[in-house]
Amino acid sequence: MTAEPHSIETEFKTAQQDFIQLQTALEATIVGQQQLITELLAAIFAGGHVLLEGLPGLGKTHLAKALATAMGMNLGRIQCTPDLMPADITGSELLLQNEAGGQQFEFRRGPIFSSMVLVDEINRATPKTQAALLEAMQEGQVTQAGQRHLLPSPFWVLATQNPIEIEGTYPLPEAQLDRFLAKINIHYPDADALLRMIDISLDDEPAEHIGVILQPERVQQIMALIQQLVIATPLKQAAVDLILATHPTPGGSPSSTARHFRYGASPRGLQALLRMARVHAFIHGRAHLALEDIRQAAIPALRHRVLLNIESELDGVDIDSVLTELINQWEHQQ
Repeated sequence: MTAEPHSIETEFKTAQQDFIQLQTALEATIVGQQQLITELLAAIFAGGHVLLEGLPGLGKTHLAKALATAMGMNLGRIQCTPDLMPADITGSELLLQNEAGGQQFEFRRGPIFSSMVLVDEINRATPKTQAALLEAMQEGQVTQAGQRHLLPSPFWVLATQNPIEIEGTYPLPEAQLDRFLAKINIHYPDADALLRMIDISLDDEPAEHIGVILQPERVQQIMALIQQLVIATPLKQAAVDLILATHPTPGGSPSSTARHFRYGASPRGLQALLRMARVHAFIHGRAHLALEDIRQAAIPALRHRVLLNIESELDGVDIDSVLTELINQWEHQQ
């Protein structure tokens, strides 16, 4: 039986109010980072993993703890170091004595078996350990001794990295970067935000006091509702045009792309772009996608999926600036 239009509209509005309540609670905990919180929630409610990049002390860990608590999720914590082993993430088999007096192997689950996992300073882990996350992030499972162990659903990885650390770090390969739905840069707060930060967090930890805003079941209901938003064919084509514009095809790309880009965004980038754009449409109270929603989602969804050529890297070209120029050209053509 098909639901009445009025009941669908009511459900949509109620879900939007619940989402805004969560967003407001996080903004009160992490002051001066409204854009960060909006982009993070867009990626989370799109069902994807997030890479947070920012200087130390900007509240990345604090934000992850607050988000998990507000969504009623258990937070697994992995602190990456060069000596971290894959088994420290996924778990390992231990030889234990059973009730009959014999011995048997038992799989002890690692911190990856949480609904939300904070992988702190992911670029400090060795490539072998980073690779242990690939199966979990892509397939929602861990394979140990030939046995498949399913992870919770939904499942998110929030990874952090410091952009200025070089010594003792291992940059993520492009294949692993592509597993993150979004890469979000955390900017330094302005003077007003710093003043408000003193008032709420000088002698306290606001994330310790945030309550459960949305139960996990409600989070999944809202995510399912967002998936029902309409993406018209012209908007799908517009998203495809934007992805193709990131590829340096001779004679087919804007001059800024041809001049700076070595590789463009993958098909997975197209999926990430539209999934995040749906959440932006939902935030703005629309049941259908608009061009502005794609624009808002574009940089977080694509900045880690395009590669600058060697000359542009040596010249210190900012990838966000190139993408912004590209998006402006794309928007004028629509």
